Amino acid sequence: MRLRLTAVVLCLVTAAAGAGPNAPREDPMVTAARLNAQLAVAYLKQNDIALAREKIEKALLQNPRDPSVQISAGLVYERLQDAVRADKHYAAALKLEPNDPDIQNNYAVFQCRAGHAAQGQKLFEQAAKNPAYATPEVAFANAGVCARTAGDLPRAEAFFRKALQLRPDFPDALLQLADVTYTHGGGLGARGLLERYFRVSPPTPDALLLGVRIERSLGDNEAATRYQSQLQRDFPDSEQARELRSRAGTP
Repeated sequence: MRLRLTAVVLCLVTAAAGAGPNAPREDPMVTAARLNAQLAVAYLKQNDIALAREKIEKALLQNPRDPSVQISAGLVYERLQDAVRADKHYAAALKLEPNDPDIQNNYAVFQCRAGHAAQGQKLFEQAAKNPAYATPEVAFANAGVCARTAGDLPRAEAFFRKALQLRPDFPDALLQLADVTYTHGGGLGARGLLERYFRVSPPTPDALLLGVRIERSLGDNEAATRYQSQLQRDFPDSEQARELRSRAGTP
């Protein structure tokens, strides 16, 4: 199964539009830095990496003390595969706002992708336990993916269960826990979790392939064939469908 970490989509806020006439005016450089950081993230979403870099470098010159500028710089340099600079900017953002759960989550995603599982899981836990964080289940699920990528399946399972305690219908955690349970040989438990997943989420290639594997392990070839047929019908060009065809010896 393809493992995925979820970063927070940044929504950078500039000066309040409805400020009264007596409100203190923000330094124009501070406002410009936030706008350029916002543009940098927007260009990242459009895959215009050159413009994203240009805007974030302007923002850093204008106001390096703004944590939203620093976290945006981390995202840009991570996309540029400059891990050293990305780490520097993520760390700077966290130093400026050590209790911001979005910064904790995004830095944790970077740490896990960089192979620093222990540091990443610690930051995810901090984000999840932060009362200001609106989606702690996402942080716990991310921590589970991080632990699983590092090969620590028991810890991964514990994190996925924490996510589901907070939100029992969270699809990502249900699918991940189903796969971990199947890997541990718990076919019946994995089947139950996957059935819960399909009640709250549309089928995906990963989920259908897992269904094939679970049902084969339980000896229910009819159910396995149903999952396989749906995978080949709905996602014929997916990597998962090609995998099944290659194992069956068909093109």
